[in-house]
Amino acid sequence: MTSRARKTPLWEPGEIPAPGALLNWRDPRHFDHRHDRPCALCARPTPMRSHRGEPAHKACAEDWIAAHPTESRIGRFASDVQPKRDSDDAHD
Repeated sequence: MTSRARKTPLWEPGEIPAPGALLNWRDPRHFDHRHDRPCALCARPTPMRSHRGEPAHKACAEDWIAAHPTESRIGRFASDVQPKRDSDDAHD
């Protein structure tokens, strides 16, 4: 983790995807409209931010999870919290 990364999330993260699965970063808080910063994983500029504010391309974060399956369990990168579906949402 870089020295700029926060230890606590800026907002509640969801599940950590399995290695090879895709992150769900649909929340607009992942996008910094003010400026790009170097990705913590590839050093190319990105407006994307993790739940902890760490600059990272979504694809770089997914590749990191696949390459570091054990370390990924600490939650460096996670998907957004998914809304719970109503149990009464039965299709008859």
